[in-house]
Amino acid sequence: MFRGNHPAKVDEKGRLKLPAAFKQLVEVQNVTQFYVTSVDGQSAQIWPLPEWEKQEGLLAESSTLDDAVDKYLNVTSYYGQQVEMDNQARILLPQILRESAKLDAEVAVRGKLHFLEVHNLKMLEESLTANAITAEDRQSLAAILKRRS
Repeated sequence: MFRGNHPAKVDEKGRLKLPAAFKQLVEVQNVTQFYVTSVDGQSAQIWPLPEWEKQEGLLAESSTLDDAVDKYLNVTSYYGQQVEMDNQARILLPQILRESAKLDAEVAVRGKLHFLEVHNLKMLEESLTANAITAEDRQSLAAILKRRS
């Protein structure tokens, strides 16, 4: 499972070097293939290919292709590209996504359980400030966590 935040840089060719903590996790799982996509064009999601295939399997299990699934597949296919990590642990981010999300220099690579999320660092910091956790959010989280005890 991916967790935490690690600052990184996207090079001039659009490659992101995986932070060491995340690189170690994918190496343990022997993963070199990834699906890079987005659901909003504001950030990149880097899915180890086996995890993305699980996601696709869940969507395929749906007896009917409803509008939400169709929209999800449309947007993730538009931004998406299957890529292979090179020997230096770099992953090429699709150009259309780099431009849309402004992933051209300093970025934050955050663990989101089953995938990594990559944001323009400055834009992420602004978003976190503008969208602080509220008292209502805390109550919702407490209810979710209480179910586990």
